[in-house]
Amino acid sequence: MTRLLPPLLLLAACGASPAPEMFGAARHEVTRGGIVFTVFHQGNEAEVVRMGYLTRAERAPVPRLMEEAAAEATGCAVIAGSMVTKIPGDTGVARFDLDCAG
Repeated sequence: MTRLLPPLLLLAACGASPAPEMFGAARHEVTRGGIVFTVFHQGNEAEVVRMGYLTRAERAPVPRLMEEAAAEATGCAVIAGSMVTKIPGDTGVARFDLDCAG
């Protein structure tokens, strides 16, 4: 077990990684509301990953902040109601559709 600890710590230090569909996406770091987000932008989609731990009570504003982070990082408008998470109510990772035409 002790031999596994250094490689695991190294992997944890690497930060956020995109979902396989977003490999090759542009990567941005954005801070909103004191929370750091990593935003992956590819075409008309953005994947936003919240960094760090938040208590349940601190998570309420996160969906709005994720949307703001996606818009700031990409320069595109986030399509209202397009937020999708793999787990309902998840505030760790979300995907947004973007309108980059304007």
